[in-house]
Amino acid sequence: MTAAAHRPATLEDVARVAGVSRSTASRVIAGTGFASPAARELVTAAVDQLGYVPNPAARALVRGGGGVRMVVAVLGTSAAVLEDPYVHQVVGSVARVCTPSGVGVALHWLPLDDPRGLDQLDDRSVCGVILVNTTEDLLESVPRSLRGRVVSIGVGSASVPSFDVDNGAGSEAVLRHLYATGRRRIAMVTGPRWLPCAQRPVQTYRRLMSQAGLPERVLPGDFTAARGRAAAGVALRQWPDLDAIYSISDDTALGVMAGLRDAGVQVPGDVAVAGFDDIPLAGLTAPALTTASHPVGRIAAAAATALLDGRPSAPVTLFPSALVARASA
Repeated sequence: MTAAAHRPATLEDVARVAGVSRSTASRVIAGTGFASPAARELVTAAVDQLGYVPNPAARALVRGGGGVRMVVAVLGTSAAVLEDPYVHQVVGSVARVCTPSGVGVALHWLPLDDPRGLDQLDDRSVCGVILVNTTEDLLESVPRSLRGRVVSIGVGSASVPSFDVDNGAGSEAVLRHLYATGRRRIAMVTGPRWLPCAQRPVQTYRRLMSQAGLPERVLPGDFTAARGRAAAGVALRQWPDLDAIYSISDDTALGVMAGLRDAGVQVPGDVAVAGFDDIPLAGLTAPALTTASHPVGRIAAAAATALLDGRPSAPVTLFPSALVARASA
């Protein structure tokens, strides 16, 4: 009766049955280093006989690379960013891609004021790092030894491929919808100013307002509902003739709707409201929120797949965003 009948076979079991040294069995299984044809045949037969399955961690260490964990590294002003539902969705999608390969997923916070924490991730157990909320400073801090094992959801660089939603085109679709429904005094609530990918919708808004000869009305945001609620009050005080507010985050847009409701303003009768992301709650509000799609799962899966495959990726891969028209605008 073999060892496999009682417990999972080990590398030592394979070496014993094959009649070779442990190091020879390891080289044959890992596919690295020299081993005679006869030794390879003996080890292969022993693996089949015992049903040996290499431990992913051991396999990675033997090969000197490959890694057994994928790290989702999120830049943020505080560790609270790790609780963001968007981050949870990224991690879940990455895990679905990595699990069949025996690769685990770890979540790591990078402080906005000190992104050098990437140095901590430079070890053989890491097969790849997916950056979230990427900035130029963060890209510049990527250790040279990690290059080729890092991708970004957001802006990228010559050595870090980027995977992201085309939020510029998505924002344009929403803004053109507002214009087509007769809205001319449109305000915008932005994302964090430190986040480069959040600036594309702002640039789109300013371009479209300029082309249409309409005034720019921009308020700072941070992707939270609380900021949206406060922004609604500011917008009503600054621009009493306001007839639409567009936020580049559904959470913020829902906060805007709450702020307008606080002020007795009807949506969409007095002021139309639109967001971006198409989160599940967007279709359940009253009125349901007009927004644009954001395929977070597909983006995260593509980023993880690129790292697992180990093949060069295009410098920038943008995923389309489509208008989702509902009752709020």
